[in-house]
Amino acid sequence: MDIQSLISLAPQTSAWSPKVALIMAASNLLALFIGRYAIQVRGLGPSLPLFNSQGLGLPELLATTSLGHIIGAGAIIGLSSAGM
Repeated sequence: MDIQSLISLAPQTSAWSPKVALIMAASNLLALFIGRYAIQVRGLGPSLPLFNSQGLGLPELLATTSLGHIIGAGAIIGLSSAGM
């Protein structure tokens, strides 16, 4: 197989735009909301000054934003595949 046929097999990805950024930000906020109520044992790692009163530390922030990026990437790819 030559390189051109391999490139044609790769899916088209959407370029960055404010809409893409809004979807990713909303996905991260959704994941933070889910993590706030779903994580049962919080505050075991280093704490963050912003979320200190809520008990969310650095490990929880990294975990929830990682989940948010996975949700956001899926939403962006799904919406771009649907033509939106």
